[in-house]
Amino acid sequence: MNEGFYAWLAIGIYIVVGIIIAILARRKLGFGMNEFFLGNRSIGGFVSALTYAATTYSAFMMVGLAGWTYKWGVGALGFELTYLCGLVLVVFFGPRFWLVGKRFDYLTHAHLLADRYQNRAVGIVASLLCLIFLIPYAAIQVMGVGILVAGVSQGAISLLAGMVLAIVLAIVWSNIAGLRSVAWTDALQALIMLGASIAAVCFLAYKGFGGFGGFVVKMNQEIPQLLAGSGLLKFNIFFGLALPWIFFSLSNPQVTQRLFIPKSVTAFKQMIGGFLIFGFIYTIVSVLWGFGARLLIPGLENADQATPALLAHATIPWAIAIIVMIGILAAAISTINSILLTLSSMVARDIYKTGINPKAPEKRELRIGKVVIPILAVIFFLFAYWATGKTGPDFMIVRLSVAASAGLLMAVPAIIGAFFWKRATAAGALTSMVLGAILVLALQITGYKPLGWWPGVWGFIVCIVLYVVVSLMTKAPVKKAQEFISYLNKELPKRNFI
Repeated sequence: MNEGFYAWLAIGIYIVVGIIIAILARRKLGFGMNEFFLGNRSIGGFVSALTYAATTYSAFMMVGLAGWTYKWGVGALGFELTYLCGLVLVVFFGPRFWLVGKRFDYLTHAHLLADRYQNRAVGIVASLLCLIFLIPYAAIQVMGVGILVAGVSQGAISLLAGMVLAIVLAIVWSNIAGLRSVAWTDALQALIMLGASIAAVCFLAYKGFGGFGGFVVKMNQEIPQLLAGSGLLKFNIFFGLALPWIFFSLSNPQVTQRLFIPKSVTAFKQMIGGFLIFGFIYTIVSVLWGFGARLLIPGLENADQATPALLAHATIPWAIAIIVMIGILAAAISTINSILLTLSSMVARDIYKTGINPKAPEKRELRIGKVVIPILAVIFFLFAYWATGKTGPDFMIVRLSVAASAGLLMAVPAIIGAFFWKRATAAGALTSMVLGAILVLALQITGYKPLGWWPGVWGFIVCIVLYVVVSLMTKAPVKKAQEFISYLNKELPKRNFI
Protein backbone atom coordinates (compact mmCIF):
# COMPACT_ATOMS: atom_id res chain seq x y z
CA MET A 1 0.00 0.00 0.00
CA ASN A 2 1.28 3.47 -0.90
CA GLU A 3 1.22 5.18 2.51
CA GLY A 4 2.73 8.37 1.09
CA PHE A 5 0.00 8.76 -1.53
CA TYR A 6 -2.86 8.34 0.95
CA ALA A 7 -1.15 10.62 3.47
CA TRP A 8 -0.78 13.36 0.87
CA LEU A 9 -4.37 12.80 -0.30
CA ALA A 10 -5.72 13.24 3.23
CA ILE A 11 -3.56 16.32 3.78
CA GLY A 12 -4.77 17.73 0.45
CA ILE A 13 -8.42 17.34 1.40
CA TYR A 14 -7.72 18.93 4.77
CA ILE A 15 -5.96 21.89 3.12
CA VAL A 16 -8.76 22.48 0.61
CA VAL A 17 -11.47 22.43 3.28
CA GLY A 18 -9.42 24.71 5.53
CA ILE A 19 -8.82 27.25 2.75
CA ILE A 20 -12.52 27.31 1.86
CA ILE A 21 -13.43 28.01 5.48
CA ALA A 22 -10.77 30.73 5.76
CA ILE A 23 -12.01 32.42 2.59
CA LEU A 24 -15.60 32.34 3.85
CA ALA A 25 -14.39 33.99 7.06
CA ARG A 26 -12.79 36.75 4.98
CA ARG A 27 -16.20 37.89 3.75
CA LYS A 28 -16.89 39.36 7.20
CA LEU A 29 -13.45 40.91 7.57
CA GLY A 30 -13.52 44.59 8.43
CA PHE A 31 -10.65 47.05 8.77
CA GLY A 32 -8.36 47.71 11.68
CA MET A 33 -6.27 46.03 14.35
CA ASN A 34 -9.22 44.91 16.48
CA GLU A 35 -10.91 43.37 13.47
CA PHE A 36 -7.85 41.52 12.16
CA PHE A 37 -6.40 40.33 15.48
CA LEU A 38 -9.53 40.00 17.66
CA GLY A 39 -12.36 39.42 15.19
CA ASN A 40 -13.79 42.77 16.35
CA ARG A 41 -14.46 41.14 19.76
CA SER A 42 -17.57 39.56 18.26
CA ILE A 43 -16.89 35.80 18.20
CA GLY A 44 -19.73 33.52 19.35
CA GLY A 45 -19.48 31.08 22.24
CA PHE A 46 -19.21 27.86 20.22
CA VAL A 47 -16.41 29.11 17.96
CA SER A 48 -14.69 30.83 20.92
CA ALA A 49 -14.65 27.53 22.84
CA LEU A 50 -13.20 25.60 19.92
CA THR A 51 -10.56 28.18 19.03
CA TYR A 52 -9.57 28.39 22.72
CA ALA A 53 -9.23 24.60 22.79
CA ALA A 54 -7.37 24.36 19.48
CA THR A 55 -5.01 27.16 20.52
CA THR A 56 -4.24 25.53 23.87
CA TYR A 57 -4.06 21.86 22.90
CA SER A 58 -1.45 21.29 20.26
CA ALA A 59 0.96 18.63 19.02
CA PHE A 60 2.07 18.61 22.63
CA MET A 61 -0.88 16.40 23.62
CA MET A 62 -0.96 13.38 21.31
CA VAL A 63 2.80 13.52 20.70
CA GLY A 64 4.37 15.10 23.80
CA LEU A 65 1.96 14.08 26.57
CA ALA A 66 1.55 10.60 25.08
CA GLY A 67 5.35 10.28 25.04
CA TRP A 68 5.55 11.54 28.61
CA THR A 69 2.98 8.92 29.66
CA TYR A 70 4.96 6.27 27.79
CA LYS A 71 8.07 7.11 29.81
CA TRP A 72 6.78 8.21 33.22
CA GLY A 73 3.29 6.78 33.58
CA VAL A 74 0.30 8.15 35.44
CA GLY A 75 2.25 11.16 36.72
CA ALA A 76 1.73 12.61 33.23
CA LEU A 77 -2.02 12.61 33.84
CA GLY A 78 -1.60 14.55 37.08
CA PHE A 79 0.79 16.93 35.34
CA GLU A 80 -1.70 17.76 32.57
CA LEU A 81 -4.67 17.95 34.92
CA THR A 82 -2.87 20.77 36.72
CA TYR A 83 -3.59 22.85 33.63
CA LEU A 84 -7.32 22.15 33.90
CA CYS A 85 -7.14 22.96 37.62
CA GLY A 86 -5.41 26.18 36.65
CA LEU A 87 -8.44 27.06 34.56
CA VAL A 88 -9.97 28.25 37.82
CA LEU A 89 -7.76 31.27 37.16
CA VAL A 90 -9.61 31.88 33.90
CA VAL A 91 -12.95 31.67 35.68
CA PHE A 92 -11.64 34.31 38.09
CA PHE A 93 -9.46 36.50 35.84
CA GLY A 94 -11.14 35.91 32.47
CA PRO A 95 -14.12 38.20 33.13
CA ARG A 96 -11.68 40.90 34.24
CA PHE A 97 -9.66 40.58 31.03
CA TRP A 98 -12.86 40.71 28.99
CA LEU A 99 -14.24 43.78 30.77
CA VAL A 100 -11.09 45.92 30.71
CA GLY A 101 -10.37 44.78 27.15
CA LYS A 102 -13.66 46.30 26.00
CA ARG A 103 -13.40 49.36 28.23
CA PHE A 104 -9.80 50.34 27.41
CA ASP A 105 -9.52 48.69 23.96
CA TYR A 106 -6.65 46.36 24.85
CA LEU A 107 -5.27 44.16 22.09
CA THR A 108 -2.83 42.01 24.10
CA HIS A 109 -1.93 41.46 27.73
CA ALA A 110 1.26 43.48 27.13
CA HIS A 111 -0.94 46.36 25.98
CA LEU A 112 -2.96 45.98 29.19
CA LEU A 113 0.17 46.04 31.36
CA ALA A 114 1.65 49.09 29.63
CA ASP A 115 -1.53 51.08 30.19
CA ARG A 116 -2.22 49.85 33.72
CA TYR A 117 1.32 50.65 34.91
CA GLN A 118 1.45 53.84 32.78
CA ASN A 119 4.81 52.83 31.36
CA ARG A 120 5.55 51.93 27.75
CA ALA A 121 8.62 49.91 28.74
CA VAL A 122 6.42 47.45 30.66
CA GLY A 123 4.52 46.59 27.49
CA ILE A 124 7.70 46.33 25.44
CA VAL A 125 9.41 44.03 27.96
CA ALA A 126 6.28 41.86 28.29
CA SER A 127 6.22 41.54 24.48
CA LEU A 128 9.91 40.68 24.26
CA LEU A 129 9.41 38.06 26.94
CA CYS A 130 6.72 36.46 24.78
CA LEU A 131 8.83 36.68 21.62
CA ILE A 132 11.81 35.00 23.29
CA PHE A 133 9.98 32.17 25.02
CA LEU A 134 7.23 31.44 22.50
CA ILE A 135 9.68 30.76 19.69
CA PRO A 136 10.67 27.32 21.09
CA TYR A 137 7.04 26.55 21.92
CA ALA A 138 5.94 27.33 18.35
CA ALA A 139 8.90 25.35 17.02
CA ILE A 140 7.64 22.34 18.97
CA GLN A 141 4.46 22.39 16.91
CA VAL A 142 6.48 22.47 13.70
CA MET A 143 8.63 19.59 14.92
CA GLY A 144 5.55 17.62 15.97
CA VAL A 145 4.08 17.84 12.47
CA GLY A 146 7.32 16.75 10.84
CA ILE A 147 7.85 13.80 13.20
CA LEU A 148 4.25 12.70 12.80
CA VAL A 149 3.81 12.80 9.01
CA ALA A 150 7.22 11.18 8.50
CA GLY A 151 6.23 8.35 10.84
CA VAL A 152 2.73 7.75 9.49
CA SER A 153 3.87 7.84 5.86
CA GLN A 154 6.80 5.57 6.80
CA GLY A 155 9.24 8.08 5.38
CA ALA A 156 7.37 8.75 2.12
CA ILE A 157 6.86 12.30 3.41
CA SER A 158 10.08 13.58 4.94
CA LEU A 159 10.33 15.29 8.30
CA LEU A 160 11.48 18.45 6.51
CA ALA A 161 8.49 18.39 4.13
CA GLY A 162 6.11 18.03 7.07
CA MET A 163 7.66 21.03 8.82
CA VAL A 164 7.50 23.17 5.68
CA LEU A 165 3.85 22.19 5.22
CA ALA A 166 3.00 23.32 8.77
CA ILE A 167 4.66 26.70 8.31
CA VAL A 168 3.11 27.42 4.90
CA LEU A 169 -0.42 26.58 6.08
CA ALA A 170 0.01 28.68 9.22
CA ILE A 171 1.12 31.70 7.17
CA VAL A 172 -1.70 31.34 4.65
CA TRP A 173 -4.51 30.89 7.17
CA SER A 174 -3.23 33.66 9.43
CA ASN A 175 -3.13 36.15 6.57
CA ILE A 176 -6.42 35.37 4.83
CA ALA A 177 -8.67 36.96 7.45
CA GLY A 178 -6.68 37.19 10.65
CA LEU A 179 -8.45 36.01 13.78
CA ARG A 180 -11.68 35.25 11.92
CA SER A 181 -10.05 32.75 9.57
CA VAL A 182 -7.95 31.29 12.41
CA ALA A 183 -11.01 30.99 14.69
CA TRP A 184 -13.15 29.37 12.01
CA THR A 185 -10.41 26.98 10.89
CA ASP A 186 -9.66 26.32 14.58
CA ALA A 187 -13.27 25.21 15.03
CA LEU A 188 -12.82 22.66 12.23
CA GLN A 189 -9.43 21.60 13.55
CA ALA A 190 -10.64 21.19 17.14
CA LEU A 191 -13.46 18.90 16.00
CA ILE A 192 -11.03 16.87 13.86
CA MET A 193 -8.42 16.51 16.61
CA LEU A 194 -10.92 15.47 19.27
CA GLY A 195 -12.99 13.18 17.06
CA ALA A 196 -9.94 11.50 15.53
CA SER A 197 -8.25 10.90 18.89
CA ILE A 198 -11.38 9.42 20.47
CA ALA A 199 -11.91 7.11 17.50
CA ALA A 200 -8.26 6.03 17.56
CA VAL A 201 -8.24 5.19 21.29
CA CYS A 202 -11.49 3.24 20.99
CA PHE A 203 -10.08 1.29 18.07
CA LEU A 204 -6.82 0.70 19.96
CA ALA A 205 -8.65 -0.59 23.04
CA TYR A 206 -10.97 -2.97 21.18
CA LYS A 207 -8.61 -4.30 18.55
CA GLY A 208 -5.47 -4.31 20.68
CA PHE A 209 -6.89 -5.50 24.00
CA GLY A 210 -10.47 -6.68 23.42
CA GLY A 211 -12.02 -3.58 24.99
CA PHE A 212 -11.31 -1.00 27.67
CA GLY A 213 -11.66 -3.64 30.38
CA GLY A 214 -8.95 -5.73 28.77
CA PHE A 215 -6.87 -2.59 28.27
CA VAL A 216 -6.95 -1.81 32.01
CA VAL A 217 -6.22 -5.44 32.96
CA LYS A 218 -3.22 -5.48 30.62
CA MET A 219 -1.87 -2.27 32.15
CA ASN A 220 -2.19 -3.69 35.67
CA GLN A 221 -0.43 -6.88 34.62
CA GLU A 222 2.44 -5.48 32.54
CA ILE A 223 3.14 -1.92 33.68
CA PRO A 224 1.94 -1.62 37.30
CA GLN A 225 4.95 0.55 38.12
CA LEU A 226 3.57 3.24 35.80
CA LEU A 227 0.16 3.22 37.50
CA ALA A 228 1.23 3.53 41.15
CA GLY A 229 1.29 6.91 42.86
CA SER A 230 2.93 9.36 40.48
CA GLY A 231 4.33 6.60 38.31
CA LEU A 232 8.09 7.04 37.90
CA LEU A 233 7.91 10.83 38.13
CA LYS A 234 9.69 12.36 41.12
CA PHE A 235 7.96 15.16 43.00
CA ASN A 236 10.54 17.88 42.29
CA ILE A 237 10.34 17.13 38.56
CA PHE A 238 6.54 17.01 38.69
CA PHE A 239 6.30 20.33 40.54
CA GLY A 240 8.85 22.02 38.30
CA LEU A 241 6.91 20.96 35.21
CA ALA A 242 3.44 21.58 36.64
CA LEU A 243 3.97 25.09 38.08
CA PRO A 244 4.15 26.85 34.67
CA TRP A 245 1.18 24.74 33.55
CA ILE A 246 -1.01 25.99 36.42
CA PHE A 247 -0.50 29.58 35.25
CA PHE A 248 -0.47 28.78 31.52
CA SER A 249 -3.86 30.45 30.97
CA LEU A 250 -2.52 33.76 32.34
CA SER A 251 1.07 33.69 31.10
CA ASN A 252 0.66 32.67 27.45
CA PRO A 253 -0.42 35.62 25.28
CA GLN A 254 -2.07 33.49 22.58
CA VAL A 255 -4.41 32.25 25.32
CA THR A 256 -5.03 35.55 27.12
CA GLN A 257 -5.80 37.18 23.77
CA ARG A 258 -8.65 34.70 23.38
CA LEU A 259 -10.21 36.19 26.53
CA PHE A 260 -10.84 39.41 24.58
CA ILE A 261 -12.79 37.87 21.68
CA PRO A 262 -16.22 36.62 22.96
CA LYS A 263 -19.05 38.89 21.89
CA SER A 264 -21.02 38.69 25.15
CA VAL A 265 -21.04 37.38 28.70
CA THR A 266 -23.04 34.37 27.51
CA ALA A 267 -20.47 33.66 24.80
CA PHE A 268 -17.68 33.98 27.37
CA LYS A 269 -19.31 31.41 29.67
CA GLN A 270 -19.90 29.05 26.74
CA MET A 271 -16.23 29.39 25.80
CA ILE A 272 -14.99 28.37 29.26
CA GLY A 273 -17.53 25.57 29.74
CA GLY A 274 -16.89 24.11 26.29
CA PHE A 275 -13.15 24.24 26.78
CA LEU A 276 -13.33 22.42 30.13
CA ILE A 277 -15.25 19.53 28.58
CA PHE A 278 -12.96 19.41 25.55
CA GLY A 279 -9.81 19.57 27.67
CA PHE A 280 -10.77 16.80 30.07
CA ILE A 281 -11.68 14.37 27.28
CA TYR A 282 -8.58 15.15 25.22
CA THR A 283 -6.31 14.73 28.24
CA ILE A 284 -7.68 11.28 29.10
CA VAL A 285 -7.47 10.19 25.46
CA SER A 286 -3.82 11.33 25.12
CA VAL A 287 -2.78 9.53 28.31
CA LEU A 288 -4.52 6.29 27.28
CA TRP A 289 -2.80 6.55 23.91
CA GLY A 290 0.58 6.76 25.65
CA PHE A 291 -0.18 3.70 27.79
CA GLY A 292 -1.28 1.80 24.68
CA ALA A 293 2.01 2.60 22.98
CA ARG A 294 3.95 1.40 26.04
CA LEU A 295 2.11 -1.94 26.01
CA LEU A 296 2.37 -2.59 22.28
CA ILE A 297 5.80 -1.06 21.56
CA PRO A 298 7.98 -1.23 24.69
CA GLY A 299 11.60 -0.20 24.64
CA LEU A 300 11.56 3.02 22.60
CA GLU A 301 14.62 5.13 23.40
CA ASN A 302 12.93 8.39 22.44
CA ALA A 303 9.46 8.61 23.97
CA ASP A 304 8.48 11.39 21.54
CA GLN A 305 8.36 8.61 18.92
CA ALA A 306 5.59 6.75 20.80
CA THR A 307 2.73 8.16 18.72
CA PRO A 308 4.38 7.79 15.28
CA ALA A 309 5.45 4.24 16.23
CA LEU A 310 1.96 3.30 17.43
CA LEU A 311 0.34 4.72 14.30
CA ALA A 312 2.68 2.56 12.20
CA HIS A 313 1.90 -0.56 14.30
CA ALA A 314 -0.08 -3.42 12.75
CA THR A 315 -2.85 -2.95 15.34
CA ILE A 316 -3.74 0.46 13.87
CA PRO A 317 -5.02 0.31 10.26
CA TRP A 318 -3.71 2.92 7.85
CA ALA A 319 -7.07 4.71 7.63
CA ILE A 320 -7.20 5.31 11.39
CA ALA A 321 -3.52 6.31 11.40
CA ILE A 322 -4.07 8.91 8.69
CA ILE A 323 -7.14 10.34 10.45
CA VAL A 324 -5.13 10.70 13.67
CA MET A 325 -2.28 12.26 11.70
CA ILE A 326 -4.65 14.90 10.32
CA GLY A 327 -6.01 15.50 13.83
CA ILE A 328 -2.55 16.14 15.28
CA LEU A 329 -1.58 18.17 12.22
CA ALA A 330 -4.67 20.31 12.84
CA ALA A 331 -3.82 20.73 16.51
CA ALA A 332 -0.28 21.87 15.76
CA ILE A 333 -1.18 24.28 12.97
CA SER A 334 -3.95 25.89 15.02
CA THR A 335 -1.42 26.66 17.77
CA ILE A 336 1.13 28.01 15.29
CA ASN A 337 -1.59 30.23 13.74
CA SER A 338 -2.55 31.65 17.10
CA ILE A 339 1.03 32.32 18.17
CA LEU A 340 1.79 34.02 14.85
CA LEU A 341 -1.22 36.32 15.19
CA THR A 342 -0.54 37.14 18.83
CA LEU A 343 3.17 37.84 18.47
CA SER A 344 2.67 39.88 15.30
CA SER A 345 0.02 41.99 17.08
CA MET A 346 2.51 42.53 19.93
CA VAL A 347 5.22 43.65 17.54
CA ALA A 348 2.83 46.05 15.80
CA ARG A 349 1.04 47.46 18.85
CA ASP A 350 3.30 47.01 21.88
CA ILE A 351 6.73 47.42 20.29
CA TYR A 352 6.22 49.56 17.17
CA LYS A 353 3.31 51.84 18.03
CA THR A 354 3.67 52.03 21.81
CA GLY A 355 7.46 52.06 21.94
CA ILE A 356 8.64 53.56 18.64
CA ASN A 357 5.93 55.61 16.94
CA PRO A 358 2.90 56.41 19.13
CA LYS A 359 1.41 58.59 16.37
CA ALA A 360 1.50 55.85 13.73
CA PRO A 361 -1.83 55.48 11.88
CA GLU A 362 -3.70 52.23 12.38
CA LYS A 363 -3.30 51.34 8.71
CA ARG A 364 0.50 51.31 9.05
CA GLU A 365 0.29 49.44 12.33
CA LEU A 366 -1.82 46.73 10.69
CA ARG A 367 0.53 46.51 7.73
CA ILE A 368 3.50 45.95 10.04
CA GLY A 369 1.58 43.24 11.89
CA LYS A 370 0.90 41.42 8.62
CA VAL A 371 4.51 41.74 7.44
CA VAL A 372 5.81 40.27 10.70
CA ILE A 373 3.73 37.06 10.35
CA PRO A 374 5.91 35.34 7.69
CA ILE A 375 9.11 36.59 9.35
CA LEU A 376 8.14 34.96 12.64
CA ALA A 377 7.08 31.80 10.81
CA VAL A 378 10.53 31.47 9.24
CA ILE A 379 12.14 31.91 12.68
CA PHE A 380 9.90 29.14 14.07
CA PHE A 381 10.95 26.87 11.21
CA LEU A 382 14.67 27.54 11.63
CA PHE A 383 14.51 26.83 15.36
CA ALA A 384 12.54 23.63 14.72
CA TYR A 385 15.03 22.53 12.06
CA TRP A 386 17.90 23.05 14.50
CA ALA A 387 16.08 21.26 17.33
CA THR A 388 15.23 18.14 15.30
CA GLY A 389 18.88 17.13 15.55
CA LYS A 390 18.71 17.27 19.33
CA THR A 391 15.55 15.31 20.15
CA GLY A 392 17.16 12.77 22.45
CA PRO A 393 15.57 11.45 25.66
CA ASP A 394 16.52 14.68 27.48
CA PHE A 395 15.16 16.98 24.77
CA MET A 396 11.57 15.80 24.85
CA ILE A 397 8.66 17.85 23.56
CA VAL A 398 7.13 18.13 27.04
CA ARG A 399 10.34 19.49 28.56
CA LEU A 400 10.76 22.10 25.84
CA SER A 401 7.10 23.12 26.17
CA VAL A 402 7.43 23.64 29.91
CA ALA A 403 10.77 25.42 29.55
CA ALA A 404 9.04 27.96 27.30
CA SER A 405 6.16 28.34 29.74
CA ALA A 406 8.60 28.82 32.64
CA GLY A 407 9.91 31.98 31.00
CA LEU A 408 6.41 33.31 30.32
CA LEU A 409 5.59 32.65 33.97
CA MET A 410 7.67 35.71 34.88
CA ALA A 411 4.86 38.03 33.75
CA VAL A 412 2.25 36.45 36.05
CA PRO A 413 2.92 38.52 39.21
CA ALA A 414 2.64 41.74 37.18
CA ILE A 415 -0.61 40.52 35.59
CA ILE A 416 -2.21 39.50 38.90
CA GLY A 417 -1.03 42.68 40.60
CA ALA A 418 -2.47 44.81 37.81
CA PHE A 419 -5.97 43.66 38.73
CA PHE A 420 -5.73 43.76 42.52
CA TRP A 421 -2.83 45.78 43.91
CA LYS A 422 -3.06 49.54 43.64
CA ARG A 423 0.40 49.88 45.13
CA ALA A 424 2.01 47.92 42.27
CA THR A 425 4.48 49.92 40.16
CA ALA A 426 6.06 49.86 36.73
CA ALA A 427 9.49 49.48 38.31
CA GLY A 428 8.30 46.40 40.19
CA ALA A 429 6.82 44.88 37.04
CA LEU A 430 9.92 45.61 34.94
CA THR A 431 12.43 44.39 37.52
CA SER A 432 10.55 41.16 38.22
CA MET A 433 10.04 40.29 34.54
CA VAL A 434 13.58 41.09 33.41
CA LEU A 435 15.56 39.56 36.27
CA GLY A 436 13.18 36.61 36.59
CA ALA A 437 13.56 35.83 32.88
CA ILE A 438 17.35 36.15 33.01
CA LEU A 439 17.48 33.73 35.95
CA VAL A 440 15.23 31.21 34.17
CA LEU A 441 17.32 31.41 30.98
CA ALA A 442 20.57 31.05 32.90
CA LEU A 443 19.35 27.98 34.79
CA GLN A 444 17.93 26.39 31.63
CA ILE A 445 21.10 26.96 29.61
CA THR A 446 23.44 25.67 32.34
CA GLY A 447 21.11 22.88 33.44
CA TYR A 448 21.71 23.88 37.06
CA LYS A 449 18.86 23.05 39.47
CA PRO A 450 19.59 24.42 42.99
CA LEU A 451 18.33 21.97 45.64
CA GLY A 452 16.91 19.89 42.78
CA TRP A 453 14.20 22.42 41.89
CA TRP A 454 13.56 23.42 38.28
CA PRO A 455 14.23 26.88 36.74
CA GLY A 456 10.57 27.90 36.66
CA VAL A 457 10.23 27.39 40.42
CA TRP A 458 13.25 29.53 41.31
CA GLY A 459 12.37 32.13 38.71
CA PHE A 460 8.83 32.45 40.03
CA ILE A 461 9.98 32.83 43.65
CA VAL A 462 12.51 35.52 42.74
CA CYS A 463 9.99 37.22 40.44
CA ILE A 464 7.34 37.52 43.18
CA VAL A 465 9.84 38.85 45.75
CA LEU A 466 11.23 41.45 43.34
CA TYR A 467 7.78 42.56 42.24
CA VAL A 468 6.59 43.17 45.81
CA VAL A 469 9.79 44.69 47.23
CA VAL A 470 10.50 47.04 44.31
CA SER A 471 6.86 48.14 44.12
CA LEU A 472 6.92 49.06 47.81
CA MET A 473 10.05 51.14 47.22
CA THR A 474 8.78 53.06 44.16
CA LYS A 475 5.88 55.27 43.16
CA ALA A 476 2.67 53.71 41.86
CA PRO A 477 0.42 55.16 39.12
CA VAL A 478 -2.35 55.82 41.64
CA LYS A 479 -4.79 57.53 39.29
CA LYS A 480 -4.75 54.77 36.68
CA ALA A 481 -4.80 52.03 39.31
CA GLN A 482 -7.86 53.60 40.91
CA GLU A 483 -9.65 53.95 37.56
CA PHE A 484 -8.79 50.39 36.51
CA ILE A 485 -9.70 48.60 39.73
CA SER A 486 -12.75 50.78 40.51
CA TYR A 487 -14.17 50.05 37.07
CA LEU A 488 -13.88 46.30 37.66
CA ASN A 489 -15.38 46.53 41.14
CA LYS A 490 -18.31 48.43 39.68
CA GLU A 491 -18.93 46.28 36.58
CA LEU A 492 -18.34 42.74 37.84
CA PRO A 493 -21.41 42.63 40.15
CA LYS A 494 -23.57 43.76 37.22
CA ARG A 495 -22.54 40.84 35.00
CA ASN A 496 -23.67 37.28 35.47
CA PHE A 497 -20.36 35.54 34.72
CA ILE A 498 -21.03 32.60 37.02
